[in-house]
Amino acid sequence: MDTTEIKNTEPFKITGNWDYQSKQLKEKFPQLTEADLTFETGKEDEMLTRIATKLNKNREELISVINQDLLEKV
Repeated sequence: MDTTEIKNTEPFKITGNWDYQSKQLKEKFPQLTEADLTFETGKEDEMLTRIATKLNKNREELISVINQDLLEKV
């Protein structure tokens, strides 16, 4: 995965309840750990990079997965 792509895009911002969203991601992708999903304000892109690397997805794919899960739960 090309991580330089992540640095050249707008920062990812968490919207909604991350605790709930992270649990949904953990259910969908059991290989994710609590450490992978740890959210720190201002470090959203670092978290996104960790998760994307672990799932072997690029930034856009991962954001799509997160957003799709949000839409399905609304």
